[in-house]
Amino acid sequence: MTIRILIADDHPVFRFGLKALISTEKDLEVVGEAADGRQAIRLADELQPNVILMDIKMAEINGIEATRQIVRVHPEIAILIVTMLDDDSLFSAMRAGARGYLLKGAEGDETLRSIRSAASGEAIFSPRVAERLIHYFVNPAPRPTVEHFPELTPREREILDLIAQGLTNHAIAERLVLSPKTVRNQVSTIFSKLQVASRAEAIVKARDSQSTP
Repeated sequence: MTIRILIADDHPVFRFGLKALISTEKDLEVVGEAADGRQAIRLADELQPNVILMDIKMAEINGIEATRQIVRVHPEIAILIVTMLDDDSLFSAMRAGARGYLLKGAEGDETLRSIRSAASGEAIFSPRVAERLIHYFVNPAPRPTVEHFPELTPREREILDLIAQGLTNHAIAERLVLSPKTVRNQVSTIFSKLQVASRAEAIVKARDSQSTP
């Protein structure tokens, strides 16, 4: 299956470089380019890509707001933020529904691997971004998900805890001795009950609940 990609970035040279990199891969195809957030929203609707590589600082509508609007209408589209911003924009992007956060300057192999991971449903982050996430999530206190998510069953809360720890569906299935299909269905139910559109957004919601007395 070919992964269809939309590049949204206001720098033509950067778009050209990404397109050149992607064109070397048989399973990846760039189906469109957007120079601003408004155009990205329109092309996402028209082209239905599998993955959008989204810059944050763009004219008209910024990448985070564009991500929020696209995910609300097309939750099946994986949005991978590709930016120079190594700051707390990460958390705004995750709340908007981004599936990952990649810093510009990443090696070509890392970029290609990130695209494929995002398309397969995984949350993906640059190493420096992952360090920021680890620092954010480290909390010695027990996770109080039982109290904060009464709408979830005990099994769903257990799976949410594992999602918040960064485990993939496959890893969760192995940990809980469940089939991957069962875990996939449970994760979809959790997303629906929590009213989130992505794994990253579920992680943020779980972490936010821990800081709520």
